Amino acid sequence: MAPLRIEGYVIVSAEGMLADARNVMPNALKFDGDAKFFSAALDRADLIVHGRNSYEDQPNSPKRSRIILTRGVKALAPDPDNPKATLWNPAGAPFDAASEAAGVKSGTVAIIGGPVVFGMFLDRYDTFYLSQAPHVHLPDGEPCFPGVAAARSPQQVLAAHGLQPTESEVLEPAFDVTVTAWRRNL
Repeated sequence: MAPLRIEGYVIVSAEGMLADARNVMPNALKFDGDAKFFSAALDRADLIVHGRNSYEDQPNSPKRSRIILTRGVKALAPDPDNPKATLWNPAGAPFDAASEAAGVKSGTVAIIGGPVVFGMFLDRYDTFYLSQAPHVHLPDGEPCFPGVAAARSPQQVLAAHGLQPTESEVLEPAFDVTVTAWRRNL
């Protein structure tokens, strides 16, 4: 059986923020090209992982198996509101137990946030897709990773955890929005 492949996905402002000061992703950070890239990636994923305040809000969202991080359960529990979701408290169970409870033992896992969730997987990502909107400014926003904005950029955080930038793609030419795949050097 192939191991789980861990991939991360985020779009950030010029300062490395994924949300504004109210912890809301503003419309200024939403681009059609990035949304299409993100949606296609999630359609290929076997499992989605996110915190209780993060979600992808797409037509296929209800069809996707997911793990939702929460302190509201001791370890693992089915989500009473979503039969495709498993609630997971990392303090009570390891990730491998959560993915097994979700019915996924191999394949691609897409980590979609928020910052604490992204940070938990920094040493496990096989690939992290960092989309950047360089003309969007959210100086007092929510950073994509712990430590961003205080002293380091998202790129510096990824590099410090053994990921290297590889191919880049322009997602929204009119706004210079790009995505770069950061891959672990095996």
